[in-house]
Amino acid sequence: MSATTTAKLPRWPWLRAFLAEESRAWLFVAKSLLAMYVAAWLAMWLKLEQPSTTMITVAVVMHPHSGMVLAKSFYRALGTLAGSLFGLALIALFPQQRELFFLVLSAWLALCAGGATLYRNFMAYGFVLAGYTAAIVTLPTVGNPLNSFDSAVMRVSEVLLGILVAAVFSDLLLPQRLRVVLRQSARTQFARFIDFVRESTGGALPRARMEQAHLEFVRAAVHLEDLRASVIFEDPEVRMRSARMRLLNQRYMAAATSFQSLHHLINRLQRRGRDAVAQALIGAYRPIGEALSLPLAEQHDPALLTRHLRVCAERLPAHVATFRARFDEPAARLEFDTGAALVQRFADELADFTAVEASLRAGNLRGSVERVHFRRGNDLAGAAVATLRTFLTMLVLAAFWLASGWAFGGSAMLLATIFAGLLAASPNPIAAATRTFYGYAGGMAAGFVAVFVLLPGSEGFAMLVCATAGLLLIGPYLATRDALPGVGAGYTLGFVYILALKNPMVYDPTHFLNDAIAQVAGLGLSGAAFMVMPGVTGTQWQRRRQLRLLREQVTLAASAPLPGLMWRFESVSRDLLQQVVAHTRPDSEESHHLLAWSLAVQESGRAVIELRQELSGTDLPATAREASRAALEAVADLYRAPTPPRWQVADAAVLAAIHAVPRGATARSHLYQLRSALRDEESPLGAYMPLPEAAHAA
Repeated sequence: MSATTTAKLPRWPWLRAFLAEESRAWLFVAKSLLAMYVAAWLAMWLKLEQPSTTMITVAVVMHPHSGMVLAKSFYRALGTLAGSLFGLALIALFPQQRELFFLVLSAWLALCAGGATLYRNFMAYGFVLAGYTAAIVTLPTVGNPLNSFDSAVMRVSEVLLGILVAAVFSDLLLPQRLRVVLRQSARTQFARFIDFVRESTGGALPRARMEQAHLEFVRAAVHLEDLRASVIFEDPEVRMRSARMRLLNQRYMAAATSFQSLHHLINRLQRRGRDAVAQALIGAYRPIGEALSLPLAEQHDPALLTRHLRVCAERLPAHVATFRARFDEPAARLEFDTGAALVQRFADELADFTAVEASLRAGNLRGSVERVHFRRGNDLAGAAVATLRTFLTMLVLAAFWLASGWAFGGSAMLLATIFAGLLAASPNPIAAATRTFYGYAGGMAAGFVAVFVLLPGSEGFAMLVCATAGLLLIGPYLATRDALPGVGAGYTLGFVYILALKNPMVYDPTHFLNDAIAQVAGLGLSGAAFMVMPGVTGTQWQRRRQLRLLREQVTLAASAPLPGLMWRFESVSRDLLQQVVAHTRPDSEESHHLLAWSLAVQESGRAVIELRQELSGTDLPATAREASRAALEAVADLYRAPTPPRWQVADAAVLAAIHAVPRGATARSHLYQLRSALRDEESPLGAYMPLPEAAHAA
C-alpha cells in the first residue's frame, strides 16, 4: 500500500459519516418541502380558506422517521378534534359574553398546557393542539359567532389534510423506519446487559460501577418504551408484538433489580468481614456466568442462552446445597439463604428475559403473554404551576385585548397559546423561548422578502414554489441540527405563518406588519411568563419533589394492591429517576446522591413486594404475620420521611419479624435482605444510622 493511500485512510471515516449525516438531513428537507407544497396545492384545489394552516401542520408533524410522523399525526388529529368541539361549545355557550368567553377559554388553554406536562412523547403534543385548535377556531370569530361552525370545519379540514399529506410522504417516499432503530436499540440493550452480567459473576462490584450500570439500565428501559410507543403507529407487525415488547422490558427491569440486589448483598457481607459467606455466594452465582459464556458467535443468541439458563436454573438448587452445607451457624445460614434465593430468582428472571427476546427474534407470536404496562411517574405540582402560569398569561392578553380593542390581539393570543403549551415541559423554557424567538423572527424577515419582493412578480403555483422554496428550506435544514434546538422549527413557523397563503392571496403591507408585531408580542409574552412564574421542570424544587416521590415508591410497594404491583413499581421508579437525573449535572455529588437513593429504593421496594407475596401465599403463624406487617409499615414510614428515630423503629421492627418467622421460611430471607439494606452504610440510609450502629455495619 502506498504512503499516499495510507495518509488518506484516516479521513475517509470522517468524510463518510459527514456525507451520511448530510444526506439524511437533505432527504428530510426535500421530503418536508415537497409535502408542504403538495399540501398547499391540495388546499387551494379544495378551496380551503387558509392553505398556510395545512402547510404549518405538515411542518410541525414532519420528522425524519416515519413512525414519529404517524404518532405525532395521530395525537395531533385527536387534539384538533377535541379542540374544535370545545371551541364550538364555547361559542355556543357565550356568544355575546366576551368576559366569560375569555375566562373559560383561558381555563381550557391552561388545563391543556398542564396536561402536556404530565405526558411523554406526542401525547403531550395532543394536549397542546387541543388548546391551540380551540383558540384558532374561536378567536377569529369572536366578533361574529355565526361563522364559528364554518371556521371549525375549515380548520379541521386544513389540519387533517396536512396530517394526511405528511403521513403519506413520510411513509411512502424513501421512508426511514423507526422500527429499525427500535430493533437495533433492543438488541444493543440485550447484548450489553448479557455482557455486563457475564463479566460480573466472578466477584463483587464497586459501588460506583453499580451506580453507573444502574443509570444505564434505567435509560435503556425508558428509551425502549419511548420507541415502542411511537413505532406501533408505523408497523402493524410491531403492533402485534407490542405486548411482548412491554413484557421484554418488564423482564429486563426485574432481572436488573435482582442482579443489583445480589451484588449489594455480597458487597455488604464482604465489608462486614463475612468473607466465607460472600465467597460461597460468588461460587453459587458462578454457574450463571458459565451459562452465558458461549462461543463468541453465539454469546448473544437468545435461544441458546435460554436453553443454557434453564438448565442452569434447574441445577442451581443442588449446586447451592453443596455450599450451604458448609455453614452451621444460624446467622451465616440466614445470610447464605438470602443470597441463594436472590441467585435463584436472578437465574429464573434472566432466563425469562432471554426467552421473550428469543420469541421476538424468531417471530413466534403464538399464544398470549402476560399483560404489563410501563407506568410513568408524574409530578402534579409541576403541572399545577404550568396550568396557573398559562391561565394568568391568557387572562392578561385577553384583558388587554378587550380594554384596547387591538385589532390583532387574536394573533398575539394565538401565538401565546401555542408556545405556552410547547414550552411548559421544556427543562429551560426561557432559553427555548429565546431560540424559538430568534428562529421565528428570522422566518418572518424571510417571509417579508418572499411576500413583497418575490411573489408579486410571480404567476401560478410553480412560480410560488420557485419564489419561496429557497427561503423555506432553511427551516427544515436547521431543524436537523442538534446544536440549534428550536431555531429551525421557529423559523419554519414564522415563515409559513407570515406568508399566510390564502385563497386568493392578499398583499397588504400594513396588515403584514401589524400581524408580525402581534405574533412577536404573543411569543415574547409566553416567554416572559416564565420569568414572572418560572418553570418547574428541572428545578431544584422539582428534583426534591421527585426524589420524595421516588422514595415513596417503597411506601406504595408496602401498601398498594399486589396485582400488577411488580411492573408498576419497576417502571415508575425508573421513570422518576430518568426525569430527575436528566436535569442533574453528570458525576456531580447530587447525581451520585440520587443514584444511591434509587438503588436503595429498587432493592428495598422489591424485597417488600416479594415479602408481601410470600405472606399472601404461605401459611405462617399469626405472630409472624403481625410482626412482618409491622416491619413493612415501619420500612414504609422510613422511606416516606427518613429520620434517625424512624430508622431505629424500622430496624427494630424488621429484626423482631426475623425472630418471629420460623427458620426455613422464605419470608425470613426477604426480611433479612430488608435489614441488610437498612444497615448499608454506603447507601443514603447510612446517614440516619446511629454512629455505633454504623460502625458495627461497616
